[in-house]
Amino acid sequence: MNAASPTGKLLTEFPPVTYEAWRKLVEAELKGAPFDKKMFMPTYEGITLQPIYRREDAANLPHVNSFPGFAPFVRGATASGIVRKPWDVSQELAFSSPTEFNQAARNSISRGLNALNVVLDKATRDGHDPDWAKPEDVGLGGLSVATLGDLDRALEGIDLEHTFLLIRCGASAMPISALLVGLARKRKKTLTGLRGCIEMDPLGVLSHEGRLPQSLEGAYDEMADLTRWAGERAPHLQTICVHGRAWHEAGANAVQELALALATGVEYLRQMNQRGLDLDLVAPRTRFAITVGEHFFMEIAKLRALRMIWARAVEALGGGAESQRLSLHVRTSLWNKTVCDPYNNLLRATVEAFAGVLGGCDSMQVGAFDEVVRPPDDFSRRLARNTQLVLQKECHLEHVLDPAGGSWFVERLTSELAGKAWQLFQEVSKQGGMEASLRAGFPQKAVSATAAEKLKAVARRRDSIVGVNQYADPKEKALERAPADVKAFHQRRVQQVVAHRTSMEDSESEVVLQKLAQILQARNGARFEACVEAVAAGATIGEVTRALRINDSPCQPITPVGITRAAVAFEELRDAMNRHAARAGKPAAVFLCNMGPLREHKARADFSRGFFAAGGYEVISPPGFKTPAEAAVAFGESHARAAVICSTDENYPALVPPLAKAIRAMRPDAFLVLAGYPQDQIEAHKAAGVDEFIHIRADAVQLLNKCHSKLGIQS
Repeated sequence: MNAASPTGKLLTEFPPVTYEAWRKLVEAELKGAPFDKKMFMPTYEGITLQPIYRREDAANLPHVNSFPGFAPFVRGATASGIVRKPWDVSQELAFSSPTEFNQAARNSISRGLNALNVVLDKATRDGHDPDWAKPEDVGLGGLSVATLGDLDRALEGIDLEHTFLLIRCGASAMPISALLVGLARKRKKTLTGLRGCIEMDPLGVLSHEGRLPQSLEGAYDEMADLTRWAGERAPHLQTICVHGRAWHEAGANAVQELALALATGVEYLRQMNQRGLDLDLVAPRTRFAITVGEHFFMEIAKLRALRMIWARAVEALGGGAESQRLSLHVRTSLWNKTVCDPYNNLLRATVEAFAGVLGGCDSMQVGAFDEVVRPPDDFSRRLARNTQLVLQKECHLEHVLDPAGGSWFVERLTSELAGKAWQLFQEVSKQGGMEASLRAGFPQKAVSATAAEKLKAVARRRDSIVGVNQYADPKEKALERAPADVKAFHQRRVQQVVAHRTSMEDSESEVVLQKLAQILQARNGARFEACVEAVAAGATIGEVTRALRINDSPCQPITPVGITRAAVAFEELRDAMNRHAARAGKPAAVFLCNMGPLREHKARADFSRGFFAAGGYEVISPPGFKTPAEAAVAFGESHARAAVICSTDENYPALVPPLAKAIRAMRPDAFLVLAGYPQDQIEAHKAAGVDEFIHIRADAVQLLNKCHSKLGIQS
């Protein structure tokens, strides 16, 4: 049989199948179930996913026929993309000590890392030296840096001209940038060789911390000075980063993430323009850091849509084609990561990394599987790093540009996301921009509402978290957590910075004071150079920061967005059970009163086992009992204080009254549950002594908490 006709058409021997014919076949397989309800999936973004996409679904989308490197840059910011330059493999290193950070960084670089993701601790981000900061802020969340010597030790043996640096510095970038430039000059490195991003993001910090250590106006002045300087002296160093992480980790949907990131980026462009900086200078020095979650195709489309709407916004503000190209860093999510069954996090992160690559990231951080439990160790960091290397070196994903491009599904989803995000962005703009919207609480409320929907779906187990609310293993051994001696680290860092100051001669200290005074007098670009000279002379980050902010004050606080994880409620139930088990010597047990032959109880017994395992319970599931009396005796002989009756709705009217009575006789305080929810029988079963009902629509978190409380397990 010929595969092609003379006209070049393939498979002409087979008659074409219409959508209507396919739908008719599906409806037959559904056996009367409604097609729209079973085959279409609504999403948190307000987009309904179709079961199948066709050519006509993408036929009229204007971006579909575009190419990488051309507006609207959906298919990539550059023409050659990752074929010429694969994405940078970066990794956050959770070390507070400069020496420990350096050891881990050099080890990682020698094993495939080509970008360093430096996360500063809270004290450094706020501009406080260890002896001025709250003890708990020193080392919190990252690297403690106060002096040029600290940064030198942290980056010892690392070539500043050949290592891509991503430095997460919070709301203020000038002090840490001064240290970086001072170090480059000390090592006689060219500033044109510096590559990466000093990730200043004051609105991002304000959104999730609710406060800033300086005013927003002061932060924007710093941003303008540093960006102006970088444009002249360090052309490959970006100075602004729009982080979408706070919104993602608070439970936002993809539309909200896109719109709020875009609104933040546009506000930065406008603020810089008000300070005399041209958009074509600022936009290329702006990077977006976006978190990628578990919905694989939605995340691919999200990254593609972001390039589209950023290009549109920059064009509307008068930016040229070069300025419309998005720089994109991607990080795997924490929202869906779990303390329970943590090795599943490896699989989650791999899927997210795959989506990040297909979505067109320029650099990526894959979180370690244990990062929500403890500071990642060498083993977990290696697995996370190798996840990217396998995708890059073994899967050869760097050989195809925009592999998702042309998929009718992905193209349609990209367009729908971009359209909805643009509408929400316009709502934020009408409120006066991102700061005004934050102060009005608009994005916080919107994201909180979405998060509540998501958490409700998790609690009711409509959204699965494997190993947590589905397929939980109550017998799993938790990962060990090494205790952190926060007090000792703080004292050590205080001693180090005090030693730095006291080691200077009086004449050297006088020079430091003179250099700090020059910061007060300097204006515009000269102010950053004055900061560099001050740190080179020996000034600390705290001293430089105080000089920069001497006439400034913290901005008015706002209500921050609430960052959490989807699994937290179930993890709290498991933690409570673990504490109970430690006291009692074993976890609380639930006894399944499996009634009748296997076919009559198995489905509900399996459901009940999974339901209570999610709360950490030991589930006792004996073979089917012939009589209520037999089941009650077995329950009384067990150590369980909760019982679940498992049978069919048809059998329950005859089974429940005698069984409930017998169980109460054995153990009057028993927590009695019925598997199922036969609506016409509920009141009768309650009257017989049933306390609760478990079923597919039940709120598992609420019911398991009630069971904990009934059994004296303290949450």
